Amino acid sequence: PEGRATVLDLLPSGLPRIFPVGRLDADTEGLVLLTNDGALAHRLLHPSLGNEREYRVTVRGRVTSETFARLERGVVLEDGPTAASRVAGVRFDASAAATRFDLVLREGRKRQIRRTLGALGHPVVTLVRTRIGTLRLGKLARGQARLLSPQELRALRAHAERLGSRVQSAGSWGANTGA
Repeated sequence: PEGRATVLDLLPSGLPRIFPVGRLDADTEGLVLLTNDGALAHRLLHPSLGNEREYRVTVRGRVTSETFARLERGVVLEDGPTAASRVAGVRFDASAAATRFDLVLREGRKRQIRRTLGALGHPVVTLVRTRIGTLRLGKLARGQARLLSPQELRALRAHAERLGSRVQSAGSWGANTGA
């Protein structure tokens, strides 16, 4: 929209038709997977299959353990409760008055992380997607692209097969009670 460039504009010409698996907001950066495999994309994106996405999040203020517990249980937003999540690697930077942590989600609603943390009183400063399923961002520079290694592709396809063959239990991370 508004004539902004997309991730596909960063790629060299002459590639076969590929499309992104999911998307990132304009003010979020990080890992974007591009593919021409529709079945793989479907398994990685379908909310009922519970594929994990991991983000490195920096928010304003010192986040309390009670707030993290609410985030992990799920938070009620205007479009309904969020699913349970996991938090790890919490660090508070007193000089910046900001908290940084890793957040793992199994759903991906529009601006979900920003809306959830805003509702909890901690606006997002930076947001970087670092993992989709078995794929990790690693040291890839901003705006750069690379092919997956054969090992990465095999692992991702095996992961997608496991997602597609299991029945996701609603409470695998705990009840979605809202907060």
